[in-house]
Parts: sequence; structure tokens; C-alpha cells
Amino acid sequence: MAAADARGTELGRYLKARRAQVRPEEVGLPAGAGLRRTPGLRREELAALAGVSVDYYIRLERGRETNPSPAVVDALGRALRLRGDGYERLHELAELASGRVSELPACSDHTVRGSVLRMLDSVRPLPAYVVSRYNRVLAANPPGRRLLPGLWDWPEEQRNLTRYLFLHPVGRTLYEPWEETVAHSVAHLRAVAGADPDDPELTALVGELVLKSPDFARLWERYDVCERGGGEKTFRHPKAGRMTLTYEVMRLARTGGQRMVVYQAAPGTADEEAMFRLESADARPELPAGHPQQSPAAEPSRAPAAVAAG
Repeated sequence: MAAADARGTELGRYLKARRAQVRPEEVGLPAGAGLRRTPGLRREELAALAGVSVDYYIRLERGRETNPSPAVVDALGRALRLRGDGYERLHELAELASGRVSELPACSDHTVRGSVLRMLDSVRPLPAYVVSRYNRVLAANPPGRRLLPGLWDWPEEQRNLTRYLFLHPVGRTLYEPWEETVAHSVAHLRAVAGADPDDPELTALVGELVLKSPDFARLWERYDVCERGGGEKTFRHPKAGRMTLTYEVMRLARTGGQRMVVYQAAPGTADEEAMFRLESADARPELPAGHPQQSPAAEPSRAPAAVAAG
């Protein structure tokens, strides 16, 4: 029963957070006279829009009702103007609250398979790394490590991309624009965290960042969700210079949520030239976790043109 209550509470948090972000005029309601105690829609307004009783909605938001029908969830999603990942997250949390699906497996195993490490090396000079479900960097090829300067100064268990964005001085200047990058990062963390909000790795990370970063705390409370499968990022790199890279995210089967992220640039562009500087021999070689150590002289040379052609 306690587990069901916890799942219902997570559904309630999501409903409350999303309700606070819908202005009455966006759904055809008058703003009303006087100040509202909370931003966004009132509970009774959302209940009326979704066609449910106020008492039923309050039970949902407080975690006391844990079995909403798909039709009710659809109606709430429409009333909250949810789209894409946000709409899917509402349905996932409703299913978890009802017990119709089980929680995702725990992610305590951070071991990266040898075949994945070989893949990281095979895509050079493209920067690539592997992250856990909650964005801990588990392995990277040399250009992937150089893409994130300063991260490797931290102990292994602290090398988390979300922590890097908010708490590392380089992480706060590396991405352009920083505000957009961190908003997407927090939304992604919310998306992958929804099925198991009490995971120890997640709670420790969120607790630390809420305490140390007001920016993170503000974005976490918004409960935006966006599970990204790729996109584009602009870096202002201290050694390679300014570059805009596209990236793809590949889920690794049977890993509890590990993902490989690979960056690239259009051939023949200044962005590609900057990216190739991450593979430069004059930078200190840093190997993926789990690889045997080798000297800089032993590293095989890689001709960018040949990789691009392949």
C-alpha cells in the first residue's frame, strides 16, 4: 500500500506542477478579480475543464486516488494542454499509480560492456560517451572526454552531466546558451525519473542540486519533461573554440537505462574543424574507463577525412 501511495503522490505532484503553469486565459477562462493564492489554474477550474468532480481531482492530486481511467487521464491531459513527452508522462504516472505496470529496474550497475567500449573507440574522431539513466558519465572516448573539460577532475561517482552543468565553473560557461541547455537537461532528468522517483541515485543527485543551485531547484519544481533522442548543442570550448554539433542518443539494451551519446558536425565546416581539434595529438590522451593504458605514441593516428568518408 505504501508503494502505491508513493506512486500516487508522484502523479499528484505532476498534476499540481503542470496546473500551476496553465494561465486561465489560455483555456478560455477569465483571470478573475484579485490575486490568486497560487499561479495557474485553481483545482476547481481544472476539474471542470476535465469533466470530473472537484473532490475526485483533489484526491488525485493528494495521492489518495490511484486508479484514474484512461479517459480521465486523457481529459486531464487536454485540460493541462500537454503535448508529446508531457502527455506521455501523465499516462505513465497514472499507470504506475494504478499498479498496471511495474517500476523500471534499478540502475545500481554502472558497468559498461566491453563491446560498448570498443564502439566508443571505433567512432573516433567523433566525441562520444556513455551515461547512466540519471546522466552519470560512465565511459568516454578521448575526444568525448576532452569535450567536457574539468569533469574528469571530479571523483568517478560525481561525474554527472547535470551536476556538471550547474556546479562546475566550466560547465556553466561551456554551453551556449546555458539557460536553454540546463532547462533541457532538467526536463530530461524529470522524464527518465518519473517511473522511479525514489531511486537512491536520483534522490541523492536531486537533493544535492536543490541545496546547492537555486537555478536547478526552480527548474525541477516546474516538472517539465522532455526525453531527448538527439538534437544540437553549441559549445564555447576553451581549447577547440566555438562549435555547433549535432548529437544522437542510442539506448543500450539490457543496461538499466545506459545511453551512448555521439556528436558530429557537417563535413567541411568550421564546426567539424573545431570538433577534430578534440582529437588533436597535442591534447593529453584520456582513454575510456576500462581500456588498458597506452602512451600517446602508441595511439593510432586517425585521419579525419578517412573517417568522414567511411
